[in-house]
Amino acid sequence: MATLEEITDRFKLAVGADSGLGRTLKFDFKDGGYIYIDGGKVSNENLPADCTVIVSHENFEKLAKGQLDPTMAFMTGKLKVNGDMSVAMKLQPLLAKARG
Repeated sequence: MATLEEITDRFKLAVGADSGLGRTLKFDFKDGGYIYIDGGKVSNENLPADCTVIVSHENFEKLAKGQLDPTMAFMTGKLKVNGDMSVAMKLQPLLAKARG
């Protein structure tokens, strides 16, 4: 399983100069840390975001690898979204780029 630093580095490469999300996004890995995306900035800060995706590190890895369908993860409670759902809906291309 990838470390938080490795996942953060993959997102930095995937985001480049602009995430294309148009809003701020935070992944909350419960006790495993955070990834915060604001435009072209990617950090591990726990800052307020327009959309927060709460998911375990393990399930995030499955999502990133395409082994877990985001809709099914949401419907079964493996993934929760707080805030602007439209931001979460734009995540698929970014996750695909971050797969590496």
